[in-house]
Amino acid sequence: MSKTKLDRLYLLSKFSGLLIISFIMYPIINLLLTTDGKIMLETVKDKDVINAIWTSFLTATITTLTIFVFGVPFAYFLARNDFKGKKIIESIVDIPVVIPHTVAGIILLTVLGRQCWLGRFLESTGLEVIGTRVGIVIAMIFVSMPLLINAAKDAFTSISPRLENVSRTLGATHFQTFFYVTFSIGWPGILTGMILTWARSISEFGAVVMITYHPMIAPTLIFDRFNAFGLEYSKPVSAILITVSLIIFIILRLVAQRGVRN
Repeated sequence: MSKTKLDRLYLLSKFSGLLIISFIMYPIINLLLTTDGKIMLETVKDKDVINAIWTSFLTATITTLTIFVFGVPFAYFLARNDFKGKKIIESIVDIPVVIPHTVAGIILLTVLGRQCWLGRFLESTGLEVIGTRVGIVIAMIFVSMPLLINAAKDAFTSISPRLENVSRTLGATHFQTFFYVTFSIGWPGILTGMILTWARSISEFGAVVMITYHPMIAPTLIFDRFNAFGLEYSKPVSAILITVSLIIFIILRLVAQRGVRN
């Protein structure tokens, strides 16, 4: 390919990137600049806002760690085994991505409520799900799980099985090989999946609101403020959530990038 064609291609790529970045950032910047300062100050001191954002971060973190514990081993199994029906299993894992999240909330509500044996069983054991943080975490897990599983699976798939075979021939057990070779090499990709899972959980609304309206997470509070007081009082909560989430997201991205370099 000639240099002129390459220059045109890069110019088109830069222009496309500029449009995409502008499409994402302009509404965010506009939100931050047009938020009333007085209302923002009141919102920062509002205990309901602080509690909602804290609940969002806490439940999203629990969600991410839970999916990590159960999802990474399953992702390794999918990456290292070919079997009949594998594509069907992978498609099932992706179902939460393709269905509306309000539908996901309805699906979960039908099995976690009293009308289902599972809901009655959980209630009999003293585990309250509907209207609790447990319900929030379950809803977040359902909609966010494919992100981490697929990221971990791709990370494991990119690692040659020969490295594992060499480790095994040198006397390492299967578990030692997994933790010190496969997991260690695939960690940056897994961490990226964890970051995306955490971020997706923070932003979840549709599935959560069907199961747990109270205690409120940040997206639920924003929706509640918008319905009750209008745009001017929902904007400050949105601005605070965006700012805090963006700072944490950038820090996590830098950590992941450092992990790749190391």
